[in-house]
Amino acid sequence: MSLVDLVMPKMGESIMEATILKWLKQPGDTVKQDETVLEIATDKVDSEVPSVTEGVIEELLFKVNDVVPIGSVIARIRTNGVATQPAANNPRPQAIPVTPPVQAAAAYSQPQPSGANRFYSPLVLNIASSEGIPLGELENIPGTGHEGRVTKRDILQYVSERKPGYRPQASSPAPTPAAPVRQSMASAGTQPALTPAQAPRQETAAQSPASQTTASSTPQPVSYSGNVEIVEMDRMRRLIADHMVRSKHTSPHVTSFTEADVTHLVNWREKVKKDFEKRENTKLTFTPLFIEAIVQCIKQYPLINSSLDGDRILIKKDLHIGMATALPSGNLIVPVIRYADQLNLVGLAKQVNTLAENARQNRLRPEDTQGGTFTMTNVGTFGSLMGTPIINQPQVAILAIGAIKKRPVVIESAEGDAIAIRHMMYLSLSYDHRIVDGSLGATFLTAVARHLENFPADRSF
Repeated sequence: MSLVDLVMPKMGESIMEATILKWLKQPGDTVKQDETVLEIATDKVDSEVPSVTEGVIEELLFKVNDVVPIGSVIARIRTNGVATQPAANNPRPQAIPVTPPVQAAAAYSQPQPSGANRFYSPLVLNIASSEGIPLGELENIPGTGHEGRVTKRDILQYVSERKPGYRPQASSPAPTPAAPVRQSMASAGTQPALTPAQAPRQETAAQSPASQTTASSTPQPVSYSGNVEIVEMDRMRRLIADHMVRSKHTSPHVTSFTEADVTHLVNWREKVKKDFEKRENTKLTFTPLFIEAIVQCIKQYPLINSSLDGDRILIKKDLHIGMATALPSGNLIVPVIRYADQLNLVGLAKQVNTLAENARQNRLRPEDTQGGTFTMTNVGTFGSLMGTPIINQPQVAILAIGAIKKRPVVIESAEGDAIAIRHMMYLSLSYDHRIVDGSLGATFLTAVARHLENFPADRSF
């Protein structure tokens, strides 16, 4: 009769904690090996945690919505198949959070003050570093996570409310005495001497900044007029919202547009797609064809595949292409095709289809959404002709593919101009103007369009 610890698993290099979404088992429930015990969420993706053994759930050490460090014991399983009540004279060891690796805090170089023992995730530390928040100030930010831990939402809210030069104080300052305030104002000559009747009103005015600060930090009930339905954001939508706001706050966005005649590509795919699926046992969509063109053009313009670290530009030699994918809930997630430049068209098609299916079935692993160096989003899937996508940080560019539409187009030839019906498509590239100038952004975008236009009609797959 023994107890086996179930620990929060490691889910990627940069993930140091996870939030418990739902317990699927309760104390006293039997569980089989590899059977799902709980659902968890990180900043990247949702996952399931299976049991490491067969037995009976003895106890759960955390509650729903608790944020748990990787490696912490989250539950205990009794392996003899019989659950027993805890004995008062047989205390069980408590779950001890695993100390995060030293490199987790490397992004934030300021030393932690003596006696401080709060845990900060790498994401929180990176945001603090990019916003110029010293660790002493970070220590004073109230946290809503487990044991008062500062979450991503806490620090982003703090950043949005933070004013230049503002430093939080551990306690509210005592109200300024009325008499000294009146004396200083009178001696400075900025206000006439106050009468007793005016003094209370002046004291209120002197204290109003502190009162306003307190009031602004306290959520006030809001009333809505008219016929309004209030829908709370789900966790995924809150993460997306935070990520988008942070991206616009971080990068000065510029968007360039072009159009491409993709008639040859459309006709070729229509001709070979049935044979392709029969031979390779996977469908040939437009996405791998677009990614193939993107990869070839990134090789010509490698600065598009970079990120910014302070004053240093990091040009990524590996091409990990993210593809925005719609979930059944309507939210978007960006799984990553790693080493896309090393895959042929068949390999790209299989990767695209596998990741898209796993996303729809909520089977993506945390590592499936990490490490992207460039992102493509197909807004044409939803009928849009074009879009102005938001950069997926810390990348510096994102390409949007619009819907393919038949249009009359002027065709130039040696015999003269003619009007023909062609398959036309708009492309748009949003890029970080700190690194990518307009000339490079437009040149790269045009290169992708020309690559698609010059698709060989007699190509084999």
